[in-house]
Amino acid sequence: MKKRILIVDDSESIREVLSFTLENAGYDVLAGVDGEDAQKYLNGEPIALVITDLHMPNKDGIGFIKDVRAHEDYKRVPILFLTTESQTAKKMEAKSAGATGWIVKPFVPQKLLAAINKVVR
Repeated sequence: MKKRILIVDDSESIREVLSFTLENAGYDVLAGVDGEDAQKYLNGEPIALVITDLHMPNKDGIGFIKDVRAHEDYKRVPILFLTTESQTAKKMEAKSAGATGWIVKPFVPQKLLAAINKVVR
């Protein structure tokens, strides 16, 4: 069974690039347009990794990370924070909310896959 990755980003082009990259690497991909929309995937089905943006309408990435960590089935799922932010304070806020690591946009697909291979079991 393919490992499933949940991507959460309000940018359609980022979701498309992520989906293309991940599907070509052999992953199943679920996609949410923001933290509120992505809630529907926190239904107990296995998720190997969450990749979330910071700035999104309805619910931002920090709020969604907290939701994932509050869900019993996903407490240990690695979460990569995908952001244009370079501020250390935002990265630390994401880390304290439960993010495993972060990737800065724009990303290089090979570096993204290398980061995923480090955190996905």
